Amino acid sequence: MAKGLRELRQRIRSLKKTQQITHTMELISASRLRHAQERALLAKPYAQELRRTIASVMRGLEARPDYGELVARQPLLVQRPVERTAYLLITSDRGLAGAYNANLIRFLLRTLEERHGGDRSRFVLIAVGRKGRDFFRRRGFPVVKEVTGLSDFPRYEDVQEIAKGAVQAFAEGVYDELVLVYNAFHSALVQRPTAVTLLPLGKGLFQTQGDASEEASGGESEYEFEPSPDAVLQVLLPRYAEALIFSAVLEAKAGEHASRMAAMRSATDNAKEIIRTTTIRMNRARQAAITQEISEVMAGAEALKG
Repeated sequence: MAKGLRELRQRIRSLKKTQQITHTMELISASRLRHAQERALLAKPYAQELRRTIASVMRGLEARPDYGELVARQPLLVQRPVERTAYLLITSDRGLAGAYNANLIRFLLRTLEERHGGDRSRFVLIAVGRKGRDFFRRRGFPVVKEVTGLSDFPRYEDVQEIAKGAVQAFAEGVYDELVLVYNAFHSALVQRPTAVTLLPLGKGLFQTQGDASEEASGGESEYEFEPSPDAVLQVLLPRYAEALIFSAVLEAKAGEHASRMAAMRSATDNAKEIIRTTTIRMNRARQAAITQEISEVMAGAEALKG
């Protein structure tokens, strides 16, 4: 009985230490989540302003007789038959984030099966994050590029190389479609696996979403391009695509911190409940031991009387 009580006390001490650790990790993740949310929100205006600038430039070109040729010369706008697709997968480097990575990996596996069947020659993977890279590489999937070890608050420079490489490979025809796969951040409680076709960029994205102020003015802006419209668009379009990739990375980071915060809160609550039930068991065992000792004393007293 004494051995059992000792084991229960040790278990409770161990659970309390675990509870302290998970609670601390929850608080850290909550702090990082707030910062990550702010950075994700601050990154969006840059991409939106780039889109508005491109839309304004393209509206200024629409009256030109060579407008169709200008657009056709922009590889990021060209729709071509999709023979090969690149999936840019954004997962985390670390675990302890609940189902954050598992849900996204299952989502991508299902997408690959639905779109390509078992033909792995029809797609390649670009992995941001160790969890996704390790999972697919161990199973023989074609992971052609990777970036790992991003900080909790990545800078544009941290993802610039892989973003530029992915956009450039599309422009060169290495693949015909670039799809972003990541956990879209909706709230601290909801992160949904999402697949967004990034490239080719839809021309309608720039032709139909002009600034309301410009549309209300009723006038068309005239532009003089130096050195040429092609050169201007060849700079703006890749930067826009890269900005969308960076924005998705920041959003995924916010989702990772939210998922880890929720997982650590759940672990803390579970530890608290196990401590409660184990304490009840220990108290019952102690009461049983005391009752047994009293019974033995009384039995001994009765024996002495006899």
